[in-house]
Formats: sequence, structure tokens, C-alpha cells
Amino acid sequence: MTTGSIFPRRLTRVDGLTRPDHWYLADSDDCYFIGEYAARRGYTHSATNSLILNFKKPMYRRRRPGWRHKARAIRIAAAAFRGALHPEVLDRLTFVPIPPSRARSDPFFDDRLTRMLAAVRSEPALDVRELVVQTATSGAAHAKGFRPVPEAIEELYRIDETLTEPVPRAIAVVDDLLTTGAHFRATRSILRGRLPTVPVVGLFIARRVPTSSEPEDRGDIED
Repeated sequence: MTTGSIFPRRLTRVDGLTRPDHWYLADSDDCYFIGEYAARRGYTHSATNSLILNFKKPMYRRRRPGWRHKARAIRIAAAAFRGALHPEVLDRLTFVPIPPSRARSDPFFDDRLTRMLAAVRSEPALDVRELVVQTATSGAAHAKGFRPVPEAIEELYRIDETLTEPVPRAIAVVDDLLTTGAHFRATRSILRGRLPTVPVVGLFIARRVPTSSEPEDRGDIED
């Protein structure tokens, strides 16, 4: 690996220097990440690249060689959040995973974020709720040849009303990779529409660091 042989366990805030890489984020968005993923550099570039690519292995590859690395990546990511967040913060937050690109009814639906959050701490268990549900499979953004805007993503989302009580004190929207920020903005928007007084922050395993002028990560990440 060329850089960062050990995945970090410290949160970094998206600030004025890094926010332009994620152009849908607003100045008021409070977002944090642990590692930095280098676009189109492959598994061997860094510990973060290896973790993200294994974490996002699509479910249709579960009978292929190397599938065990997905479970290991989930454990590493859980340990990183456990080390980065104080127990009092874990107690206070309601964790809401951003829905994957496949709907729950899809045979290849991947609940990797929910499994990762459940592994952060078993006793007492975190307040993890799949409050935001995707109603139809959309296909991974990188494979479409364009990045969807937050409004288009939000049209596929709905709130699971069975999970809105008790009302959260604060919500952490969680995703594996922060790219443009569109999925975070769509998730935040629908949550604020339903729970307007509840603060929302974003937590990401890693942020995508562009390596060229092209914003897409074509070919090296699947969902």
C-alpha cells in the first residue's frame, strides 16, 4: 500500500478546504469522515481504499473468492467508529443509515451499514433505525454515467413511520463514502421534513478525494 497502511480511528470534520470536493454540501452541513478514499486507485493504494472497496462488494458476489473480506471490512469500520465516538455521543445519537441503491425487495439488497452500526457496540445497543427507505432500485450512481441530484434521490425515499417514536434527540446520517454529498442532502431533507426540530449530522467511513478533474469513480466501486 502506498499510503496509510492502517485505517484511522479519528473523525475529521468536512471544512472549507474539503467541502468543494463534495459540491452538494452546504456550508451549514455538519459532516465528519474517518478515512480518505482515492478515486480510481484500487485496493492497494491505501488501507482506506481496501476497506471501502471490500465494504461495498455487491451481494451478487457473495459466492466468489474474497467475499470474507467484506465481513472483515464491516468489523474494521465498526471498530473505527467505536474508537472515534465517545460513549456519551453513542448514547445520545440515533443512527440512520443512508439507503443503498437497491430497494429492500431486491434480492441483492445490502444492509452493510446497518450491520456495521450494530457491531459498533452490542451492550447497550445503539439506537439504529432504518428511518429512510428507498422505494425502488435505482442502480449505483457511478454506473449511470452521471450523478443524480438530491431532489431526484429524495423522490425515491420515504420515511418508515413505524420507527419515528420515540423522537430522536439528534440524528447521525451514516454512509460508507461521501462523494458529491447528494445522498446525504436527500436523506437530511426528508428527515428534516418529518422531524424538523431534530439536529442532523453526517458520519462517513471515508470521503472520496478526486484524483482528476472528472468527478466520477467509474469501474472501481459497485453497490
